[in-house]
Amino acid sequence: MESWIWIPITLVAALVQAVRTAMQKHLTGGMGVQAATLVRFLFGLPFAAAYLFALMTVNGYQLPQLHATFLASCAAAAAAQIMATALLIHLFSLRNFAVGTSYSRTEAFLTGLIGAAFFAEVIDAAGWVAIGVSVAGVLVMTWGGRRLGGISAVAVFTDRSMAIGLASGCGFALASLFIRQASLSLGHDDWLFTAALTLVTIILIQTATLGSYLLVRRPGEFLAIARQWRACILVGLTSMLGSAGWFTAMTIERAAYVKAVGQIEFVFTLLASIYVFRERSSGLELAGMLMVVAGIVVLLVYG
Repeated sequence: MESWIWIPITLVAALVQAVRTAMQKHLTGGMGVQAATLVRFLFGLPFAAAYLFALMTVNGYQLPQLHATFLASCAAAAAAQIMATALLIHLFSLRNFAVGTSYSRTEAFLTGLIGAAFFAEVIDAAGWVAIGVSVAGVLVMTWGGRRLGGISAVAVFTDRSMAIGLASGCGFALASLFIRQASLSLGHDDWLFTAALTLVTIILIQTATLGSYLLVRRPGEFLAIARQWRACILVGLTSMLGSAGWFTAMTIERAAYVKAVGQIEFVFTLLASIYVFRERSSGLELAGMLMVVAGIVVLLVYG
């Protein structure tokens, strides 16, 4: 069962994340970007803790001793995710936003590359083909739906936003790999439990870090959060559900494979724009969608 169960878990996580992202964008209308990011952690923490407590109660588990490797991996994952998110947010202020976000979406390929080089994650030839095709599909969707403002081919590879986008993708890749390392380091047979414990630990670190920053630098943001508490609860719930899915899938399967299948999130987003918001899509966007699906099929059949 474990050999395939990560696939539906990843698909559900990608769908929930697409919903959570849309809700977070709505929140940024009444609060700063950092505050909207904190909402994801602060309001997700009680749901994550309740999920962990339920697993422990049903199975009769006790909290294991949290050794240095686990805590260090969780801290590294939390820092990498915050850094990657900050860089991605910074891209909004740059002229060539489309260039930067395109390169940030090479996350799946970077996860495979860094994982193979430093985390002993072995990926076969079919896996690399699948990852490459799905990433290319996301890039096609991104570029097909945005105007680059006349930027030249040379500028695409020398633009500052490209470097920031790649750094953001690298941060998200490292976060995924450290999450998997932390969960596996517990050495427990129940992957639901280890993923939940890892999730709660990382969210605690992120809430304390980002919450302290806002408390010192922008305390007024907490009033904005309080005014939208109902929406914040929904963001926290969807964030926890999505993160629990990602963490569980990455405990079972290699992070690069999970990220490759997770590219389906961009297909969900594009479909929502077409059928929910009645927005028109270009031929490139539709072609990119097919490439993402094709890459996932290759991975599931031959990977």
